[in-house]
Amino acid sequence: MSDLVKQDQGELIKYLFGQQSGLVLPQPYERDIFLFDIYVAGTTHIENIEAIGSTLHEGDKLVFYREPDNPHDPQAIRIETIKGEKIGYVPQQDNVIFSRLMDAGKALFGKVTSKEMRRKWLRIEVKIYLHES
Repeated sequence: MSDLVKQDQGELIKYLFGQQSGLVLPQPYERDIFLFDIYVAGTTHIENIEAIGSTLHEGDKLVFYREPDNPHDPQAIRIETIKGEKIGYVPQQDNVIFSRLMDAGKALFGKVTSKEMRRKWLRIEVKIYLHES
């Protein structure tokens, strides 16, 4: 019976993957896709925003959270720092498509591109990205 079974000497693996030794599995394809530029809305309503803003730097990642029960905007997307500090929201005029993407399970995040203190208003400009995995 053993004569009927041909032993594979790894030739199929070499043929499929073009490698001489060992099996290397393909890695999942991941990338971050730039979607849109925004400024963070509502920073004037955030307690201690000056101190939080002083710790933000260009390139810092920001975390987005959906707030479908927000009484002012059912498409609201809250923006927080990596440390969990709330800094504001995606502007209401820009959040409809992004909220739909997040509701569909897509992972969105932001990156700080600039910040500027204008009296009591901290203007934080952000690029929104879709993380595709």
